[in-house]
Amino acid sequence: MRFLDDPDRVFVTSDFVRLEVIPKPRYHGFKDQVDFYETFFASARKIPVSKKLLESAIEEAFQFGLSACDAIHVAVARRGKCVELVTTEKPSKPLFRISEMMVTSLQERK
Repeated sequence: MRFLDDPDRVFVTSDFVRLEVIPKPRYHGFKDQVDFYETFFASARKIPVSKKLLESAIEEAFQFGLSACDAIHVAVARRGKCVELVTTEKPSKPLFRISEMMVTSLQERK
């Protein structure tokens, strides 16, 4: 919540993040969780999916050895001119190989 409550942050997201976090809580009927996510997505700046974005993701994957979804998230963050990418990935994962952008793990905060 510390990140979400920071008034100086502007959030950038995509439909790929939405696809990762909403289906399971919606399927299991966790309405409060779905509402929380939908509120976040309504207020965040959304980067549209495009062929060019996916081509950038492929380059990110090749350069840093990323999984498909992580590469897409990095491409979205770069397209959104983000200075930080916040993730639930462990700091030992390939996502932390990316350069020119700080990667922060929520795992570190536990």
